[in-house]
Amino acid sequence: MTQSVRRTAFIFLCAFPFVAGAFASARPLRTAGFSRSLGVVLFAAVVIATWLAGPRKVDLKEAGRGKQALAGILLIAPTAIISLLWVGIGPPFQATLSENYMRFIVLVWNSILVTTGFVVTKDVLNEAGERVCSTLGLATALTAGAAYLICLNLSLAQSALALHGNRTSPPAIIVDFYSAIEFVACLMTYVTTAALATGMARVRLLGRGAATAYASMAAVLVLLIIVRGLAYPEISANTAPWYTRPGVIAGIPAVPWLMPFLLGAVLLWRTRESRKFD
Repeated sequence: MTQSVRRTAFIFLCAFPFVAGAFASARPLRTAGFSRSLGVVLFAAVVIATWLAGPRKVDLKEAGRGKQALAGILLIAPTAIISLLWVGIGPPFQATLSENYMRFIVLVWNSILVTTGFVVTKDVLNEAGERVCSTLGLATALTAGAAYLICLNLSLAQSALALHGNRTSPPAIIVDFYSAIEFVACLMTYVTTAALATGMARVRLLGRGAATAYASMAAVLVLLIIVRGLAYPEISANTAPWYTRPGVIAGIPAVPWLMPFLLGAVLLWRTRESRKFD
């Protein structure tokens, strides 16, 4: 396989989260009736690109390289699953009850995949000799993972009740609790991404400039969430479009996983790249 093919696959992986997000938010694609076929195409494309960019095979005797590839796959998997199932799903107020139920099932399991990917990445950094940033990343990853499980399962339970005809609004205390725990989940995910990106730069798995870009973007997104406030804003047909509100975008549960996807692509790329970054 030529280096140009690998590089093209890597570039495609880096662009893929934004492509998948665009297809997921385009509600007309769902009503057109070919969303499933398009989802299969997108999923197949990301699987092929992952295989081309990463190691063609992993020698189990090379535990470090195998673990690095596993971390990359785990961080890529959530967005790949979203690309398969979410074409045209749109925001919650546009989706059907069954689509929203599926949405939150996917989010719950994706939160587990991302957290597991973070933990494996921490182990990769430890084996490379990095201890400080990886330990911080582990602590914030576990906090984010636990918070995600709580808030997303609350949403899943509410969707299940609505699907069975019970549309009773939850008590105000539950709404406030959800807002607070979702705030923590997103914020801690951004902090984890910044910490692990910095750790990857320290062991030369990532360029210093790229690590600075990750940390800077994470800081901007954290600031947007803080400015937005603790309460999760309403997203409906009667409010300003969600895509015009940066604070809302930063707090959408799946958005904090976009940068980890990019870190996963880098981890896969580096399993077969011997050159070190300066």
